[in-house]
Amino acid sequence: MKDNHFFDLLRRRRSIRAYTEKTIDPESVDLLVETLLRAPSSRSIKPWEFVVVDDRELLAALSGAKEHGSSFLRNAALGIVVCADSRKSDVWVEDCAIASILVQMAAVSLGLGSCWIQIRNREHTGGKTSEKHVQELLGLPEHLKVESIISIGFPAETKIPVPAGDLDYHKVRHNRYADRYRPR
Repeated sequence: MKDNHFFDLLRRRRSIRAYTEKTIDPESVDLLVETLLRAPSSRSIKPWEFVVVDDRELLAALSGAKEHGSSFLRNAALGIVVCADSRKSDVWVEDCAIASILVQMAAVSLGLGSCWIQIRNREHTGGKTSEKHVQELLGLPEHLKVESIISIGFPAETKIPVPAGDLDYHKVRHNRYADRYRPR
């Protein structure tokens, strides 16, 4: 028997950039944190660390981390800054990416919306990196590299799932590159 709960969540997960003013209850925040801490990592090194931000002024300051694509964090109920100690693992980026998407899936399961804000290799202003801006705002030690910020809140917008017929199946091959995958 197939459990379609995961696929329902996967289909409903969309990037949400508009949020209501409603706060997230502490039990839900605890579940999001548990999700982060259960994320798999290469060789179970777990180089990641997380900063959970619900302070409105700090969210507003973080929303300016990039020139484009982070302003909506200002209205989120929560921002989760996903960092890692790059000295511990050469695949810290991948480990952080896994934690980031898992917490987004957990958010959907709790009736919340989320959006990934890329920080690594992005620019703030005046030659300052987005990462440096976030490190300074949060008092992060220099050895902690910032991968992303995940904005989370109650959606103030509705996005329908992408229809299966609109998925990019041309990006999938079967056995050999010349053979296209055909969904059944």
